[in-house]
This record gives sequence, C-alpha cells and structure tokens, in this order.
Amino acid sequence: MNHVPVAGLEELERHLRHVVDVPETPLDAKLFDEVELQLTDTNIPPLIPRLLPNLTRILLTYEQDPTILASLSIKLIRPIQFTQVLTLASEDALIQALRSPAPSANLLAIIILEKATRSPGDTAILSIMRGVVESFLRTWLSTPDVGVGEKATMVLGDLLEVDCDRRSSASITTKMGGLQLAAGMAPGQGLLWRRVFQDREIYDAIFSLCSSTTIGTGEGQLDERQKSLAQARLLRILPRLATLDFQTITHTKFPDIEKKYNVGQPGILYFATVDMVNKEQDMLMHITLLDLFAEFLEMMSITELTKPTMDYLAALVKKVATSDPVMYKHLEAIAMSPETAENSPELADLLLKLNGYP
Repeated sequence: MNHVPVAGLEELERHLRHVVDVPETPLDAKLFDEVELQLTDTNIPPLIPRLLPNLTRILLTYEQDPTILASLSIKLIRPIQFTQVLTLASEDALIQALRSPAPSANLLAIIILEKATRSPGDTAILSIMRGVVESFLRTWLSTPDVGVGEKATMVLGDLLEVDCDRRSSASITTKMGGLQLAAGMAPGQGLLWRRVFQDREIYDAIFSLCSSTTIGTGEGQLDERQKSLAQARLLRILPRLATLDFQTITHTKFPDIEKKYNVGQPGILYFATVDMVNKEQDMLMHITLLDLFAEFLEMMSITELTKPTMDYLAALVKKVATSDPVMYKHLEAIAMSPETAENSPELADLLLKLNGYP
C-alpha cells in the first residue's frame, strides 16, 4: 500500500522530526488526535515505520507529560508481535518507560510486555531481559497509579501462565484469570518463573517492597500507603500462581532472604499470608488478607491437589487461623454458610477436609 489515506499524516511526520531536532518544541495535541482517530487495523501497518521510530526517540528524552506520545504509540504497536517491537524499542527504552513517573509511559511499556503472552517462546525471550523484568516487577509493586498496578498484575499473571512448565491447571486459571490460551499452546519453559523466583536480587526486591518491616527505611522504600498497595498486589496474584506452580511459591532457593524479613517458613506464599501484613496497624490490609486468603482457598479447591499440597494447605490454614482470631472466624463463617455450600461446594468440601487434619 503506497498511499495511506490519513489526513494530517505528513504534517505529523514533519512535527515529529522537528520535535526530535528541537526537543523543547510543544507537542501539537490536535494534530496527534486527528491522526490517531483515523487509525485502523488496515492502515496502521504501513504507518509503523513512518511514525514509531521518531515517537520512540522522543519518548526517551521527553521531559513533559508523555500521554499524547504514549497513546499514539500504543495504537501503532497493537498489531505488532513482541519480537518486532523489540526491534523498535530497546531494553533500555523499556526500562526507562517502566521507571518513568508518568503512568502513560508505564502503561506503554507494560502493553509491550503483554505481547510476550502470545507464545512461550516470547516469554522465554523476556526472561533473558533481566533489567526489564526487574523494572517491571518494581513498577508493579511501587506505582501509586491504580490503573498501572492493575494492568501490571494482570500481565504478570498472564506471562507466568504462558511460561509455566507445569501447566496442569491451565484450564482453571485461564477461566478465572482472564487469559485465553491458544488451543494446543505448548507448555512454557519456566524461564520467567526462574527469573522471578530464583534470581536473588529480584526475589529479595519483592520481599523488600512488600514487607511491613521496611516501611520508609531506606532509599527506594515505600511509605505506608504504597506499602499497602504493594502487599495487596502480591496477595492478588498469588491465588492464580498457586494453581499453576504450588511448588515454586512454597519453597525458596534463598532461605536467608526469608530469615532477613522475619518469615517463619520458606516461600513467598507463607510470607504473604502469615508474616507480610501488620494486622494490628493496617486494618484495611487485614481485611484484604481475609478476602484474598479465602479466594486463594477457593481456587485451590477446584485444582487437583496432591497429598503434599493438602498437607501444606492444612498446616498453612492452621497457622493462619490460630495466629489470627479474625481469620479463624472468617473461615468458619465461610465453611458454615449455606451460600458456600450452594455456590462453592468444592470450597466447602476443602475446608471440611482441612479442618479434619490432625
């Protein structure tokens, strides 16, 4: 297609070139909007090489709100595959976008990473990009923007589902998590799981950002409000991860990290459900923990459970319930509720079995 019938396209190209040459040039918002509103799946492909390279260059150095630039970039990359985007946006550019204080730049980078959910091969490529993965996880936990946090939670869950090399429960998590895996998609290689849970610095960063013992105690640490957001995001993703690879989230390669953050047993699941939240001082997070622990048990109740998993669940529930009277009453109420018996019989059955453990 030699001719792309988009009004204002040539003017926008000239404008972008001028902004590249003179970075302090104000963006012409009206011109951006005029072009973006005309974009369709049909006319986008030939526009990508004409617009995206300069958009990327500008985003790397632009010091004002990049919302206009990010919005057009998101529209342009929609039909592009992950590996194609990487030819246009370097790892450093992705890291810079993830670390940007502008939510629009964060979302642009996260939407690019979301493209790696299309195949296990793409998630394997992402796992090699250590700096990108680390910045993504830090943004996920530390961004004050709720929309960015929610998008990052969803994308991280999708990436780990596609990458999972033990995807025995994929049908369950697909239904409940929102990702529709392609029929016949091969299991992942587990490389991203290993990057997240077996890279010492990344694993430590998750504990550091979420632990109640580190509120505002050093450079890069979170205040009380942001700490609560980080904790809620970790709790929200764990039920999904538990159905994918229970082994990984209940064990650790770095027991000294758990010890460093005063965690009683190995694994990020135990940390999050037992030792992470300061229940006395953060009542809202305590309520969140009650709800998400129940959601965790509900998802486990519709997963095929081995005896070691049942043993672990029984010990975990006993620990959580005995150390938290409110949690005990919450679980007891769920177990005895007629609504649970009617709408979630698997959960009622699981709670009954766990209660019968010695």
